[in-house]
This record gives sequence, C-alpha cells and structure tokens, in this order.
Amino acid sequence: MKIAIHGLGRMGSQIAQKLSENNEINVIAHNRSKEPIDAVVKYGAIAAYTKEDLIKEFGNQRVVLWLMLPSEIVDDQLKEWLKILPKGSLIIDGGNSDFRKTQQRNQMLQSQGHSFIDIGVSGGVWGYKNGFSMMCGSDKTEDYDSLKNILITLASPNGDFDLYGPSGSGHFVKMVHNAIEYGIMESLAEGYRLIKEGPIKNIDLVKVSRVWQHGSVVTSWLNELTGLALAENPNLEGINGDVAQSGEALWSLEVAKELQIPMPAIDESFKVRIESQKGSTNFSTKLLSAMRNKFGGHKLNNED
Repeated sequence: MKIAIHGLGRMGSQIAQKLSENNEINVIAHNRSKEPIDAVVKYGAIAAYTKEDLIKEFGNQRVVLWLMLPSEIVDDQLKEWLKILPKGSLIIDGGNSDFRKTQQRNQMLQSQGHSFIDIGVSGGVWGYKNGFSMMCGSDKTEDYDSLKNILITLASPNGDFDLYGPSGSGHFVKMVHNAIEYGIMESLAEGYRLIKEGPIKNIDLVKVSRVWQHGSVVTSWLNELTGLALAENPNLEGINGDVAQSGEALWSLEVAKELQIPMPAIDESFKVRIESQKGSTNFSTKLLSAMRNKFGGHKLNNED
C-alpha cells in the first residue's frame, strides 16, 4: 500500500518513519521545507518535493494523502491539493482540527468526488516508541477498513485505534481528550506548587512523583513526565510560564455552552493558560510548560 504524508513536524515525521519501517507500506513524504523530507527518506520514505511529484508516485493507484498540518492552514492546503488530486482520492486529516470544520470539509470533498477521514492522533513525541492513540471518524467504513494496516502499524506496540462514527467524530473525541488533558495537567501543576510553596519546606518533588507513580490513585503518564521534568530542572529555571493553548479546550467549552453542560474544571484550566499569556505566571504555569515540552516537544517559552 502507498500512503503520502504531508506535514513532517514533530508527529508527522514520526508517523512517516514508523510507517516506512513496515515493508508492506510505501511512504511518500512531502513538506514545505526540504530538510524534514530528507530526514525521513533515510528511513525508507520516498521524497516528494512538490505536490505534483507526490501525485506521480501513485501512478494508477488511489491517492491516499495523510495531512499532519496546523488546523489554521488545512483549508488553504486543501484548495491547493484539489487542483491536482485525481477523483476518488482519500484524504486524511490527522491534525487537531475543529470537528465542525471537519464536517464541512467532508461535505465539500465528497461533493468533488473524494473521501475524507478524520483521525485525532495522540502520543506526542513518544508515539514512535510507544505507539499512537488514534480516534477515527468517517462516513464510509470501507475507507476506514482500507487503512487497517496503516493504523495497526502506527499503534504498535502499546497504542490503539477505533472508528467512533461519521465524519467529525474522530476529531470530536480528540477535542474532548485534549480538553480533559488541560484539566489533569492543571490539577497536577497546582498540587506540586502547593507542596513546593506550602508550610513544610524542602520536600523533594521528584521523590513525590516517584512514590505517586507506584500504586497511587494519581499514577499516570503525565505524572511520570512531571517527575522527569522536575528531575532535570527542580526550580524550573529559564521557563517563563507563558502557557500556550492550541484550540481544543476552547472548542470543547463552546460546544458545552451550546448544550448547557457545565465544565468547571476544564473552564478554569483554560482560563489559567489565557491569563498566563497576559503575565499571570507562577510555579504551576511553569510546570505546565515543562509538561507540554515533555510529551509534545512544545517550546518551553512561547516567545521563542
């Protein structure tokens, strides 16, 4: 099977590498800049420095194009692709797109004779090693079924995947996943701050993390990564605590408001990030930045 990956950032490059190592899958790599393409070619991917080069690599086979792009540029890139994609192509959006826009894109692409699948991907920069968690949505189960070998490869060894329903359902589940992530991260960050700044001084936070990670109720991958970050930088020096938000919590809160579903924990965690961007920073927000860097490779300081 052939599949093209457009967007070779932190996760896209790992997806391309992981798929390239499966001898049954031919990966065609495309990116705006040349260097990431050259990097994944070393693992067996085929270079496509232009969109036209990518299309040619499929010959008479169906074009299967996996987009790993920031949500704000997906529409512009789809407009460019639609000028050259042969009818019947399968387009996959593996980025963090608003599920409502995903549904609109699906209708537009189907009207032009193409298929569209949304796959929310979690796993961060650890996905290559641990396997990715993939949340899928598609109007056509046969399109989803055609990707099973791709998804099995990406999930190996400890990831997983499933189809949740029609177009938009994958991105909807991933949106809520990321909103929950905000709340969990905020709780951990606040708790560690209280221990650090509380009435009993000099408690070793790395030791706290280690013990919590063995049999406690708050055992989690995020707690493990928190411990790793604190071991490397106990006082979080050089981190300004300006924490980015990438949209998913905001979209979740918008939908919850429409449905009159209270989400106080996620709402407050979202506000903390917004206020941090206005200068309201502390040990907790610095720790949030450190966590994001550990699981996703995000920059420690937004102004960088």
